[in-house]
Amino acid sequence: MSGHSKWASIKRKKGEIDAKRGKIFTKLIKEITVAARIGGGDINGNPRLRLAVDNAKACSMPKDNIDRAIKKGTGALESVNYEEIMYEGYGPGGVALLVEILTDNKNRVVAEIRHIFSKFGGSMGASGSVAWMFKKRGVMSVDKKQIREDDLMELLLNYEVDDIQDNGNEFQVTVAPSDFIEVKNKLEEKKLTIIDSQIDMIPQNTIKVEGAHAESVLKLVDSLEDNDDVQHVYSNFDISEKELERIGTK
Repeated sequence: MSGHSKWASIKRKKGEIDAKRGKIFTKLIKEITVAARIGGGDINGNPRLRLAVDNAKACSMPKDNIDRAIKKGTGALESVNYEEIMYEGYGPGGVALLVEILTDNKNRVVAEIRHIFSKFGGSMGASGSVAWMFKKRGVMSVDKKQIREDDLMELLLNYEVDDIQDNGNEFQVTVAPSDFIEVKNKLEEKKLTIIDSQIDMIPQNTIKVEGAHAESVLKLVDSLEDNDDVQHVYSNFDISEKELERIGTK
């Protein structure tokens, strides 16, 4: 499991993610709206929209909210026009960060993101400066109690699976983005519980950080994720379980 994923799990245990449910709803509504605008309002024919709606349902978003967001995307309801941007930069200890944005005000958000990087000892980079370090993949976690690893491997034999990783209580499956929805459907057909699923940017190499650098990196990531226009933050930091637990108890 990536350092970022482990940190998200610790925050979930502490209830911090639930406490920010309203902010999460706002980000999900933006993604649903943009997905519907780009690929249409048919969930079955629009993989990006299908994933966004699945994630919204997993967060217990009311159906009316989802339907309104889709209608805004297709033009059935008036909506703000969001622009998709990817900012790149470096954090403490030289870790690389990709910051995925959906915004209706590019000038405002670039100033905000630059300020956050600077505040926590990082710096923004030029386009392409760190993106080459990451690879887009589909990632989903399956409840380990429901299936053996060998059976899971056999089930997904016909798909482009990069890795099946044992993460304690779950198996993390990494697949090609083109196979993501089909693999998700296959797991659901077998009545397996999908704990989490997303299209992720996976770092090809990681940088180990600890101590003050680790604390600053996590503060930087948390502050970026707290910005209303930031959809996702991807990083290549590697912080040990023990260090993450220590920081998480502060």
